[in-house]
Amino acid sequence: MKVSAHSSARSVAGAFAGDVRQHGRAEAYVVGAGALNQAVKGIAIARTLLAEQGVDLVCVPAFTELQIDGERRTGIHLVVEVRDAGADDGDTAVADAEPPTRPGD
Repeated sequence: MKVSAHSSARSVAGAFAGDVRQHGRAEAYVVGAGALNQAVKGIAIARTLLAEQGVDLVCVPAFTELQIDGERRTGIHLVVEVRDAGADDGDTAVADAEPPTRPGD
């Protein structure tokens, strides 16, 4: 999916959650700070929604080159996947983090 600075974070969240439910992962490409902001907010919302169903998400970002209107641009490729509960990635701060809750819970 493509996310822009004008994308609704809730719509992005729904797209991420739907893709994760259906395919086990979701991917997005963003160019610019505003687009990245909306994508990250969408991931945070999706993570909260899916945590209520016992699903914990992890996001892996990477730089990528994109062709936009015939011009090469550097963007960010975001891969969102279900966190493997048994995986030991050595990052205890992340591994010990509690799943998110809705504000006010």
